[in-house]
Amino acid sequence: MASMLAGLLMLWPLVLLLCDPAASIEFPKGFDRTNLLQPPEFTEQPDKKIVIFPNDEAILKCEATGNPPVKFRWTRDGREFDPEQVPGMTQRNGRGTLNITTNNGNTATKFHGRYRCYASNILGTAMSSESQIIAESAPQWPKEKVAPIAVEEGTHTVLPCNPPESAVPPKIYWLNNKIEHITKDDRVTMGQDGNLYFANVQMKDSRPDYICNAHFQGPRIIIQKEPIELKVFPTNSFSNQKPMLIVPDKMPNTYEAKQGEPLVLECIVAGLPTPTVEWIHMNRLKLSDRVVLENSNKTLRIPSVEEDDDGEYQCIAHNDHGTIRHSYYVTVEAAPYWIKEPESEIFAPGENVRLNCDVDGQPKPEVSWRINGIPLEEVMPDPRRKVVPGALILNQVQPNDTAVIQCEAHNKHGSLLANAYILIVRLPAEILTPDGLVYNVVENQTATLHCETFGAPRPTVNWLTEGMYSIMEDYRSFLFTNGTLQLEKVQREDAGNFTCFAENDQNNVSIVAHLFVKGATQFEVEPANTEGEKGGHVTFHCKVVFDDTIPGPGLEWHRKGQLIKESADNDKYFINDTSLTITDLDYSDQGIYTCRAWTALDSVEKSAKLWVYGSPGPVSNLELSEQQDWQVKLTWTPGDDHNRPIKEYTVFCDESNFGQGKMEKLTTVPGNQPWATLHLSPFRKYNFYVKARNDHGDSPLNSHPVSYVTNPAAPKRNPSDVKGKGNETTNMIITWTPLPRREWNAPVLKYLVQWRPRNHEQWNTVEVERPPVVVTDTPVFSPYEIKVQAQNGFGKGPEPHTTLGYSGEGVPEAVPENMGIMVINSTTIKISWTLLHRQKIFGHLRGFKIYYSNFGTMAEHSHRQVYLHPHPHGDLEIEGDVSQVTLGGFRPWSRYRLQMSVLNGQAEGPRNEALEFNTPEGVPSPPASFHLDCISDTALKLEWTPPKFPNGKLLRYKLAFQQANQTANQTALESTSYSISAEHNDFNLTDLAPHTPYKLYLWAETSVGPGEPFVLEEHAMRESVNLSFMNISLGETGKNYTTIVWTPRPNQRDVEIKVHLMSKTDKESWRTVGDASSSQGSFSIPDLQPGKQYRVRLVKAHRTGEDQTIWETEVETSGVVPEDFQKSFAAEGWFIGFVSAIVLLILVLVLLCFIKRSKGGKYSVKDKEDTQVDSEARPMKDETFGEYRSLESDNEEKPFTSSQPSLNGEIKALGSDDSLADYGGSVDVQFNEDGSFIGQYSGQKGKEGGGNDSSGATSPTNVVTALE
Repeated sequence: MASMLAGLLMLWPLVLLLCDPAASIEFPKGFDRTNLLQPPEFTEQPDKKIVIFPNDEAILKCEATGNPPVKFRWTRDGREFDPEQVPGMTQRNGRGTLNITTNNGNTATKFHGRYRCYASNILGTAMSSESQIIAESAPQWPKEKVAPIAVEEGTHTVLPCNPPESAVPPKIYWLNNKIEHITKDDRVTMGQDGNLYFANVQMKDSRPDYICNAHFQGPRIIIQKEPIELKVFPTNSFSNQKPMLIVPDKMPNTYEAKQGEPLVLECIVAGLPTPTVEWIHMNRLKLSDRVVLENSNKTLRIPSVEEDDDGEYQCIAHNDHGTIRHSYYVTVEAAPYWIKEPESEIFAPGENVRLNCDVDGQPKPEVSWRINGIPLEEVMPDPRRKVVPGALILNQVQPNDTAVIQCEAHNKHGSLLANAYILIVRLPAEILTPDGLVYNVVENQTATLHCETFGAPRPTVNWLTEGMYSIMEDYRSFLFTNGTLQLEKVQREDAGNFTCFAENDQNNVSIVAHLFVKGATQFEVEPANTEGEKGGHVTFHCKVVFDDTIPGPGLEWHRKGQLIKESADNDKYFINDTSLTITDLDYSDQGIYTCRAWTALDSVEKSAKLWVYGSPGPVSNLELSEQQDWQVKLTWTPGDDHNRPIKEYTVFCDESNFGQGKMEKLTTVPGNQPWATLHLSPFRKYNFYVKARNDHGDSPLNSHPVSYVTNPAAPKRNPSDVKGKGNETTNMIITWTPLPRREWNAPVLKYLVQWRPRNHEQWNTVEVERPPVVVTDTPVFSPYEIKVQAQNGFGKGPEPHTTLGYSGEGVPEAVPENMGIMVINSTTIKISWTLLHRQKIFGHLRGFKIYYSNFGTMAEHSHRQVYLHPHPHGDLEIEGDVSQVTLGGFRPWSRYRLQMSVLNGQAEGPRNEALEFNTPEGVPSPPASFHLDCISDTALKLEWTPPKFPNGKLLRYKLAFQQANQTANQTALESTSYSISAEHNDFNLTDLAPHTPYKLYLWAETSVGPGEPFVLEEHAMRESVNLSFMNISLGETGKNYTTIVWTPRPNQRDVEIKVHLMSKTDKESWRTVGDASSSQGSFSIPDLQPGKQYRVRLVKAHRTGEDQTIWETEVETSGVVPEDFQKSFAAEGWFIGFVSAIVLLILVLVLLCFIKRSKGGKYSVKDKEDTQVDSEARPMKDETFGEYRSLESDNEEKPFTSSQPSLNGEIKALGSDDSLADYGGSVDVQFNEDGSFIGQYSGQKGKEGGGNDSSGATSPTNVVTALE
């Protein structure tokens, strides 16, 4: 066992050598190889086969290179000879090529043989391939007498050619004596042997001059065979023949084909009619694409045979009388060919050499080795030399092992020879890398320091640090065979100088490399995964720290390997030093985004993922299953949820058979259920759609709906809103809401209408297609039972419900009785009544109508003017079955008259007996006007007019004031107020602080109390100046003057004013033309120019120093415009048209005023009802101070937008249609001060009291409050 182990250990180095031979020397670029020795190497070799004819010249090529120069020698048939000694053979000095000449009596046959060339120098000998020279004489046909060939028409025949044999087969042509080619077709064919074959002869084939011509390309001659005569005898009895094989003449055929050479197979057949030929490969569905069929498919040719072309080829010939088959069994063999050819290489001493010689062929070639042309078995044995399959191994080579080695392989199809030299040289060590190179690396990277060496033997390399320590002791270091040092995970302290030493047995050399270690590029902020909403934007942050000493830092963003850039015409991406912002997000933006930072030395990158969320994508692939009459299961493929879970699916449909095009919701299912069971209606054509929903929204509807049609059926329900109501006292009209077309459940729908008097048994029936049905000859307001049922051709709807209807209503004869009025306060009363004869209503009690009239104030009554002047009057409907009502909004201290009537659904009954009542005194309205004028800086003159509605006997006026910047306090104002007799309408207020604005309060009082104050701000004094003037206007105007006139206000102090003038024609500025006094009454402006336009204004200087314009207008002087201004627009057409339009408009306005005045005191009570309020209930607020508006005025009323507070906690103002409250047996209503209702009421519900929306007993409803 120990001896066996020792033997294996001894073989181990050999195994290593066989597995890992040394590489040849690679010379560096630019290395001067001029003086380097080189063994012989062929550049040209002789052809393997040369055929020569008399008078030919032939060349045996043999050229080679080498250093020192090579010498050549030749062998013939294995024996060395001197070409110079052979007549007709020459060789140039220093070259190996032989020239052969066969003229001048040199017969070609003496050069016949096998030749080989050898090229040698001191390093070895190269041997050429063997070349065979074949010498032939000039070809010629032997003299012969060719007998005519006679055949019967329809039979087959062959015309032989049989050309002379040659190493180079000739080309054959069949011609006639006119040198015309014999026509060849599917019947006449020339075979590969040169013979001419007739599948069947015809009479036209008879001719005496069938001549076979043979073209020999080597000697470049054409020879002819003696003409052959073909005689064809006619026959009267054709006998058709089945196909017969002529070529080949034996079956079956085995054929050997050589790889790379052409393969030709032929099947020439005879028969009548002429057979057709086809080929098949028995192991394939069809012939190879490289197969070419020629000669009417009789010849199969493969130009270059490959290994897979072997197998059985079968030709099939057939005509109408039979079929014949022939098989060729083709085997493909090959002459030797290279798998790996040996190559010449240069090695250093001591290396191991492997010389490859890997060949193949069929049959398997035999391989032999030679060294310098000598067979290996004849060379002195050497234990360092081993022959292994496909290679020759030389171990530990030395310079004396330099040689040219031949590898030769051969089989029965040929031979293969290759020369390859091995050159063993010694070269001194060199370092090809420049000295002093600087290497910059970053921390934790790998430093690569180069030290490329050259030499033979290969120099050994060692790297030393500055301290002359070998770096190879560091576990992080690695030395490559080319001398490069690799140092992994370098740190700052690794920086410094490194020395590379290289040496071999010739010498040693060194260089120095400088290593600098920089800071690595690092992420301070890495991009983080994020998500964004579709249409929104997201930002990835990426902050990097660079080493400032490293040039070329940069940062960029990538997606899918593509660089992201900002674009001038697209704001999709925004990039700055530390972030990437993506705007207008779409689902296609979802993916991985990479931030890459780099310097000249390193790069880092980090990636983050972006999810884009939004509403789901549309579903697809809608399918129907489990179909029943009116039920079906719908399934679909969910769309993309876009990163938000699907919450639900909603199924919609549209019904195209009714032309609606309206989408309707059918059902909703959970988001994890991609199907729904649909319950459908009969006689419909449905188009189904599905919409998905997630937290972000809804998906679009699917683009391709699926359709389904349901069968007809009986109606599922009857029509709704069945009513019976008469429009005359003797009829009843039955109406209903028809079923929609989509609920007919069939093409046609009809209605079965039934009615009978209440508590009767017999039904009246009619069938109609649409409403209404009119029942005639009915008693007044009689009840009827009504039923309406839907039906179609497939059945009736469900049993209908019975509805109660009534025939037409009559005119009521009942009146409200026992009417009583209770006055609650100065603006509110309560009315009560009874309705005793309800049977005389003749219909549904709709409510009551109250008529009211105002006969003026109590003061007017005291002067006996009650019926001399018209006063406000009107009416109000009270809806529902009530017995009392509270009315508000009456004018205090006035006399009223009331009447009532009954209302049913058709008409109004007679009025009851009228009642009169008086309202007590109330507080007055504010003074109708309040004016002031400045007497001095400390005094004001005040004027006012009495309240429009005193609402009682006025006792006094109260005046209070305070500085404008103080807060109003009613108690303080009353305690410091002045009391002024009701007979006075003015007052002088003195001892005021100069240049201080004041706020003035003026109100009237009755026995009930103070009214609402009229508040005036002192800053209004500026606007009150013009009160010293009345009716300011232009007076007489001439060519060069105009006059301003006014009426001085009585009892007013004199006011100084200035008159300003400005020419519009000359476009000048304002200028003062004079001063005037308010007491003058007029002012004349002289020195004007004729035909010019001016602007005139009156200006008052205020004590604050500001000018206040009192009045301003335009004036145009008469006369002709001076020549400078002669051109006027007065003659322009547009101006004439404009003036005409103004005149026409004035005429229309005058006519309208005339019509208005002719109507006298007519007015609309309803207009005032919408705006009046109770003056006693108005709160005193700063925003309501100002000129008092009369509630009875026809032209000054303005609507209030808020309700008035109740006087007793129940009454609310009626300012809009929705201001009525629920009521029971009593109603609260308010009147305006003109007597119209403005309030709301409530009362007890009667048995059949109806609102404005029904005619029967219903719940409380609103009351109509606006009356005409």
